[in-house]
Amino acid sequence: MARRRPEGPSLLAGLELVNPQRPHPGRPAWPHAVVPAPSGASLACSPRPLDAEVAGAGRTWSVPEWLAETHATSLLVVDRGELVHEWYVDGVGPTALLLGASMSKSVLAHLVGVAVRAGALSLDDLVTSHVPELAGSGYARCTVRHVLTMTTGVDWVEDHRDPRGPASRLLACFSDGGGAAEGAGGSRELLTRIGPRAEPGTRWEYSTADSQVLDWVRERATGSTYAQALEGLWRVLGCEHEAVVATEGPDGVALAGGGLAATARDWARTGLLQRDGTAGGARVLGPGWVEEGSRPPLPFLAPGRLPSSITTHAGFGHHWWPLDGHGRRVAADGSRGQFTYVDRDRDVVVVKTSRWPYDDWLTDRQHRDLSYLGLQAVAAAAVAARPVTVRT
Repeated sequence: MARRRPEGPSLLAGLELVNPQRPHPGRPAWPHAVVPAPSGASLACSPRPLDAEVAGAGRTWSVPEWLAETHATSLLVVDRGELVHEWYVDGVGPTALLLGASMSKSVLAHLVGVAVRAGALSLDDLVTSHVPELAGSGYARCTVRHVLTMTTGVDWVEDHRDPRGPASRLLACFSDGGGAAEGAGGSRELLTRIGPRAEPGTRWEYSTADSQVLDWVRERATGSTYAQALEGLWRVLGCEHEAVVATEGPDGVALAGGGLAATARDWARTGLLQRDGTAGGARVLGPGWVEEGSRPPLPFLAPGRLPSSITTHAGFGHHWWPLDGHGRRVAADGSRGQFTYVDRDRDVVVVKTSRWPYDDWLTDRQHRDLSYLGLQAVAAAAVAARPVTVRT
């Protein structure tokens, strides 16, 4: 007999996805840390028409129809470093902070890459060599590589529709303003109580707990919190606006696996870094980091091999979602429709944020699949619309 899901609201379904740092009617703002913007420099702009058709869900959609169907709040296209298309739904604009949800995980991968390049961390390090508090947990025999690829094999189910499940309990540590849902130890205490289920490296399970452990390891190795490390990344990326990240109470642990909110333009900058690991001509990530992190490292992580309840279009790499086996097309993917898509061969980045409903998993999957199809169509249209250079 199927287990009946407990009754109750989903915290994820009720998240404020636009300006979550502000109070909203009936809901206080989450505790958060501010990530300052160093320069305020704008992306180079060269607007041009975007003529694309999206084939999916049994029909063909124009771009406005696709945006409406998937409850989009913004769409940005950056072609060869230039902002060529920018759209926002009514009530949202270029300065709005847009919650990336699990796109935060892909930014965490950038921070891990910076730590690896600095020599503070190795992917072959045992998690417990940096966080001995996890020695009695399912992470006891896991390496950094295992948490980075979500192949830890720990006993975790990422089901935010279950209000009593571990994912909901983890999120509650941040949404209630200080971890009261888990007692005095808060979210990290919860991580120490996760047990083993399978041999590390033998199975994949989507897990925000893995991301939180990964950031705990990175923090111990570098001495920098998620917000502090982000400040350094924001500086080298030349980000235009400050960002915020949800924390477990004032000055608490960051929700590194889902709590970053930034402007659409600055989300695009995080995608630009995933092209080749450089920003403004300076190397930020080590040679080969982007190549390795963009590819599925194991056969069962290839596109089309993940659980079909998530998507059939993407696989999994180092906290990025490859859309092909060579990692030439890759995305950051956040719940309820947050995407930063990077076409590394075409040098195109597309940001699409959304606020589609969450409680029906079939609707969630259809919107995600249609979004993946549309992101690729939009990138192709941007290339097709490039000005023709006439040589004389």
